Amino acid sequence: MLDLIIRNCKLAGESKIVDIAINDGKIISIGRIYEKAANEIDALSNLVTPPFVDSHFHIDSTLTFGRPRMNQSGTLLEGINLWKELKTTLNIDEIKKRALKFCRWAIARGTLAIRSHVDISDPELPAVQALIDVRKEMKPWLDIQLVAFPQDGFLRHEEAKKNLLTALDMGVDVVGGIPHYERTMEEGAESIKQLCLIAAGRGLKIDMHCDETDDPMSRHIETLACETKRLGLEGRVAGSHLTSMHSMDNYYVSKLIPLICEAELHAIANPLINITIQGRHDNYPKRRGMTRVKELMEAKINVAFGHDCVMDPWYPLGSHDMLEVANMGLHVGQMTGIEEMHNCFAAVTTNGAKTLNLTHYGPEVGKQADLVILQCRDEIEALRLRPARLYVLRAGKIIARTNPVNPEIFPQSGLEAENFPPSSQENFCI
Repeated sequence: MLDLIIRNCKLAGESKIVDIAINDGKIISIGRIYEKAANEIDALSNLVTPPFVDSHFHIDSTLTFGRPRMNQSGTLLEGINLWKELKTTLNIDEIKKRALKFCRWAIARGTLAIRSHVDISDPELPAVQALIDVRKEMKPWLDIQLVAFPQDGFLRHEEAKKNLLTALDMGVDVVGGIPHYERTMEEGAESIKQLCLIAAGRGLKIDMHCDETDDPMSRHIETLACETKRLGLEGRVAGSHLTSMHSMDNYYVSKLIPLICEAELHAIANPLINITIQGRHDNYPKRRGMTRVKELMEAKINVAFGHDCVMDPWYPLGSHDMLEVANMGLHVGQMTGIEEMHNCFAAVTTNGAKTLNLTHYGPEVGKQADLVILQCRDEIEALRLRPARLYVLRAGKIIARTNPVNPEIFPQSGLEAENFPPSSQENFCI
């Protein structure tokens, strides 16, 4: 007898209703299934999708909002300064406690893979040790990739190189950087070259905060593409944020996008944070801040979305709902065409899985049965409603569940009954 059958599923991009058979944590059949199972779920023709993927986040700083005080200007630089002040007061246990709480929020909302940048500026590396412990503890339910992130600058901070190499030796997965925070453009470019050499020598991926600025002359993505190609790192490198592209001259962008294509870079936009932090020095017209997602996607570049922050020195809001991220990206990018909306859904699912190189991902026979059942009929309705996550499954086991949301009109109101759009209120249940 099979372990589990999910009946009456609507898969992303498909019109027909199917069943999914699961055994030993893997999908063994998709179609009409007439066998019996020890357990069955009726999806009621709702959308069944692979789990959400957050391609860019900072778990070490999450849930610290208001400490040591508010970011009054709302800028990136004030946030960095606040974090620099706060992190000297943190220890491993405190970071782990916040991180584990956040991970449960993420899982309840159907996110089962996160790439988190972790600050390596402290020589004791408490955030690195804390998140390595969290990665191990959460592994049965959540894939976490860690990026060695020199928040205070790889060349600007005198101990950054030593700390970064130590973090990689401890088991951090990805090499990070922040070239636009170095003292000069030249040092920013040099930091990229040195970091790419480190990654190439260790056979690691790269994910670099790149050009997170309104300055149209911040063009470190050009150097990153060049070094990626020179060192043969195609497909292993991501440029995160890329917000300077929203201010760049169109002629230069017409050169830059083909370079990004040639290097097979992944591009990661963070809609919620990019539109909140960028353009702070503008009066009107005020720039949107997010990179050129539509143009990058049209060029067949793999574009993923990240949440980036939840309640920390840079962003006071957030619940780690990746559908909120995709919804915001859709609006800011003016991506309201049918294919464009589907692309925004992919940016928090399949595109993110490609960025993180998740080989077990997807509702396919032979893949691990990591699935989310949403209270909606298709991807566009998911973006519109941000509905309840009825079930979240990891390796064929239910790890979170939400009761269906069915609002009612009181008969005495005099209004006729209507099918109201559901809202989302998850209950975590590992």
